[in-house]
Amino acid sequence: MVATTSPPDQGQDRPDRRGAFRLLFFALLAVGAGNTMLVSAILPPLSRDLGLPDWMAGAIFSLSATMWAITSSFWGRKSNDWGRRRVAALGMLGFSVSMLLFGTFAALAISGHIKSAIVIFVCLLCSRTLFGLFGSGTNPAAQAYVADRTSRDKRTEEIASLTSGFSFGAVAGPAFAAAAGAVFGLLTSVFMISAIAAVLSLLIFTRLPEQTPPKREVGFKRSGKREGDGLWRDPRVLPYLVFAVSLSIVTGVLTQTFAFAIMDKIDVDGADAMQFTGPAYTVGAAGTLISQLVIIPRLKMTNRELMVSGALILSLGAFLIVPTREFAVLVLAQFFVGIGQGLARPGFSSGASLSVGSSLQGNVAGLVISANGMGFIVSPLFGPWTYQNVHPFAPFIGAGVMLLVMAVFARKVFPASQVVADDPDEPPEMYD
Repeated sequence: MVATTSPPDQGQDRPDRRGAFRLLFFALLAVGAGNTMLVSAILPPLSRDLGLPDWMAGAIFSLSATMWAITSSFWGRKSNDWGRRRVAALGMLGFSVSMLLFGTFAALAISGHIKSAIVIFVCLLCSRTLFGLFGSGTNPAAQAYVADRTSRDKRTEEIASLTSGFSFGAVAGPAFAAAAGAVFGLLTSVFMISAIAAVLSLLIFTRLPEQTPPKREVGFKRSGKREGDGLWRDPRVLPYLVFAVSLSIVTGVLTQTFAFAIMDKIDVDGADAMQFTGPAYTVGAAGTLISQLVIIPRLKMTNRELMVSGALILSLGAFLIVPTREFAVLVLAQFFVGIGQGLARPGFSSGASLSVGSSLQGNVAGLVISANGMGFIVSPLFGPWTYQNVHPFAPFIGAGVMLLVMAVFARKVFPASQVVADDPDEPPEMYD
């Protein structure tokens, strides 16, 4: 590596670096938008229009989440060897192909060319599995890229900015799908996101600067293990992963069941529901933007404060959904969900990054992204299945209680001020 003479606080402000961060922000925004628009705005009305039971909609997403959880840590490690750029571009390409196949199969089913419910289910399931296998590469590579190129005192803010792209996309995606679906048709947004992802893949591969390869972890020790092996068990990292898995469970439950709640509480169905889910998700997206643009930069909260406050605000949103049939209150609930996600996600993401040295940034990023997906493996059981077979209130009450427990956990386990791992190879501004 070639050291730069720039002061530590100025390296991340270089124009090429700022443009690279912005490109990765939009990549994660597209992934977050495409991911949640399917499960929240498209799959619920699509499954009911095609006569599929609600649990199938959840199962389609659950298998994809399983693949995501399995492969994210793999892609994080591979980004140490292949470079962040290649892995991020490959992830966007896999995401693009997955969305294209999903939209094609869904269009064939709607037109009657595929009539068997089982065949429809398998086709949609396979297209989403492709996303879990390859689309999972972008997030850990992008997070590690930013961590490589920011000083420690700036890392929480920079990773918060990056992950807010995914969080904002996760909330804005359903709103975008609802608006596009109401005007142009249910599947319009799927094909649009597929095209956008393909363009972003090309831009990342051709434009993302990476003259210096990422620092690789130490070679094999006498025990036959590399430095990053078993990192998930490291006491510096494990608590963040526990919080991340828990958050993904509750956000998965809220995401997957909110559209069903809207349809049943407002008494609308199919594509008509998009007229109500769209504005609600738009307000949620605004909440995420407020978290990123106002709360985090101005309050300078610690990682623990971000996780505690995010969990508490999310729980308020979950509990608000239970008693009301008023659309305005449901919209307010989504606003709190947006703010809560915008605070909690960068809290554990940057905390985990700061807890290890620069040679393990790809490893820890992969573990964090994997943990983000693990909760969605079981969330269909606690979300759509419980909503349909136990009680419509059960998923939201359960999520709210779990979030309160998570707030207590974060308050008790994480330090009041961030403990940063020693790393003599810093500053990371050496990376070009």
